[in-house]
Amino acid sequence: MGMIKTEASLDEQAIVAAAERALSDIAAIRTEVSKVIFGQESVVENTLLAVLSGGHALLVGVPGLAKTRLVTTLGEVLGLAANRIQFTPDLMPSDILGSEVMDQDESGRRSFRFVKGPVFAQLLMADEINRASPRTQSALLQAMQEYHITIAGQRYDLPSPFHVLATQNPLEQEGTYPLPEAQLDRFLLQVDVHYPELAAERQILLETTGLTEAKPEPVINAARLIEIQTLVRQMPVSDTVVDAILSLVRSARPGQGNASTDKHVAWGPGPRAGQAMMLCARARALYEGRLAPSLDDIYALAEPVLEHRMALTFAARAEGMSVRDVIAGLVKQAKG
Repeated sequence: MGMIKTEASLDEQAIVAAAERALSDIAAIRTEVSKVIFGQESVVENTLLAVLSGGHALLVGVPGLAKTRLVTTLGEVLGLAANRIQFTPDLMPSDILGSEVMDQDESGRRSFRFVKGPVFAQLLMADEINRASPRTQSALLQAMQEYHITIAGQRYDLPSPFHVLATQNPLEQEGTYPLPEAQLDRFLLQVDVHYPELAAERQILLETTGLTEAKPEPVINAARLIEIQTLVRQMPVSDTVVDAILSLVRSARPGQGNASTDKHVAWGPGPRAGQAMMLCARARALYEGRLAPSLDDIYALAEPVLEHRMALTFAARAEGMSVRDVIAGLVKQAKG
């Protein structure tokens, strides 16, 4: 029995040591990002949580709030091979995935060769993703879920890790195509980007209008990021937290006995919402220097995890309600 205890304590010590090292790396990442992105702590945190959890994030906000810059900065700081696609109405699936071209060798024999598109990156920035047509948006579906694409019956694996950070402007609806529910569900988190605080905006004015601007340095690389993502998945989650996740996610679905949800929600989150909350709660605990997630992590993540996985009824929208209002009510009920 003594040996078993020793092995268990060694495992625990190893996880603690790994967590401390990861925490040091995360602190360095935050420091580098803050050289370029001023304020917006919750936006940086939630975007990083999505990446540390191994998932994708959708950044929603009006123009000029440094969404694109944040994604570019994260690519540099995390040491990932990054590509950027500007989504436009005339963008074609081949502009994302790549296409086959015909080659002719010296003997005159012709053959097809696949030229990889920008999706073959470790960090793909999909800028203004809702500007492209549904056909083009769907080119990302298989990539985001299965981490490979299929062209002319041939499978091509994407680099590891693979993350999509997409931006979306909530204001202009002319010339845009709302993302289908199936694609929204593939984003681990929706990160709402709001206007900066006064002090942060003052810093933006002073730091970005001179002759020189700060440039972030790489802190980790892709291999180290995969190690941290693996550590996140190893972190223990108590039954209390698991029950809280299940209770919150299920309460957001109509027909599950919650009167407010039945009245206001047309359709609710699927199992991916619970998976996202489990992973992100662990990542948030690590981000804050804890070895296990708590109920506070669940309540803090409720909005970014659930917001894009729910739709309100026409009556609720007519009353001026928003999905955020419904989620806030569910969290209040959960807290008792």
